[in-house]
Amino acid sequence: MEPLSNFLRNNSAWLGAGFLLTFASSFGQTFFLSVFAGEIRAEFGLSHGGWGGIYALATATSAAVMIWAGSLTDRFRIRHIGVVILLGLALTAGSMVWVSSVWGLVIVIFLSRLFGQGLMGHCAMVAMARWFVARRGRAVSIAGLGVAAGEALLPISFVALMGVVDWRLLWLVAAGVLLAFVPVLWTLLQRERTPQSHAEDSGSFGIAGRMWTRAQVLRHPVFWLMLPALFGPAAWNTSFFFQQVPLAEAKGWEHLQLVALFPLFTVSSVAFMLVAGGLVDRLGSGRLAGVYLIPLAVGYLVFALAQSLPAGAVGMILMGIGTGLHVTMMGTFWAEAFGTRHIGAIRAMMVAFMVLGTAMGPALTGVLIDVGISFPQQSFAISLYFLGASLLAGIAGRSLTANRAGAAA
Repeated sequence: MEPLSNFLRNNSAWLGAGFLLTFASSFGQTFFLSVFAGEIRAEFGLSHGGWGGIYALATATSAAVMIWAGSLTDRFRIRHIGVVILLGLALTAGSMVWVSSVWGLVIVIFLSRLFGQGLMGHCAMVAMARWFVARRGRAVSIAGLGVAAGEALLPISFVALMGVVDWRLLWLVAAGVLLAFVPVLWTLLQRERTPQSHAEDSGSFGIAGRMWTRAQVLRHPVFWLMLPALFGPAAWNTSFFFQQVPLAEAKGWEHLQLVALFPLFTVSSVAFMLVAGGLVDRLGSGRLAGVYLIPLAVGYLVFALAQSLPAGAVGMILMGIGTGLHVTMMGTFWAEAFGTRHIGAIRAMMVAFMVLGTAMGPALTGVLIDVGISFPQQSFAISLYFLGASLLAGIAGRSLTANRAGAAA
């Protein structure tokens, strides 16, 4: 196997572009938007359930649009579409300064979720899946570090800055960062690899030695067996970060004390993203499918029971381990199962389901908080959900592994 140092050196521009795109997606991710939850609810007079409902409406709409918009990555180079998405997210962030109505807020959240949560990360992962084959797991794990860096740096930085800067003006800071990324991405991809989908016979094949279309994937049982695993981390991790303010209150902790634990989540997710990249390249995604969600199940159980910050830190680390494994698996499993020729359209559908999960999770947990069921109490049920999803994913993984073993024979 090629040494990591050689892999990084030989592919630095393309891996750097993937990292930049996933980091930029942070400005449309829940862990960033939820930093401003208290200020937004106060500004617009919203309850937890009302804010969750607005977030769900905007996010669900962005999921529907993603089904079409995400397939554009099969037609255009990442250098071009990536710049457009960066500019769109920068304009959206800047417009938060002038939003004065609830409907204006819905539009801004919708565009933030579409450009950030949806398209930005989608572009990065489609590029990694298409540009790399033998080292796809490693490439996906390295590109995914951008989100991890965003999780570690942005919430604590912006929470601290809100103590001295008006929260609306901080959105101009976000817009400026995104604009600064545009020339960097353009420079990194001056020599962009040609997307394999532009060559009729190139790319890696999936189950039964075929290049599956999106419509065919929808009729395959592997997709439906993996759907709860796809949906769960998006719904419940999003809810965890979205409900960070009432979560801290339920635990009796200061908000900043809870946010200070987030780097532990990030460090563990980064470490296991990289571990998963090597495991996927050696073993294949199918063999990991039945076990990679177990740390999330245990992590939510631990956090539900945690009475102190050190105990909460243990739960956060376990959740980070499961999330790191999940990021790499979702970047590799679909290409391994269904091929890369239509991976942009296929993964757009997967991202749409994940984004829908990020809409439904905060809405449901917000309503439950409003009726008196705290997020720590809800975490018991979330733990059981991950156990069930792991069982179904294991069945899908065994099917994929058996198919590929039969094809090799």
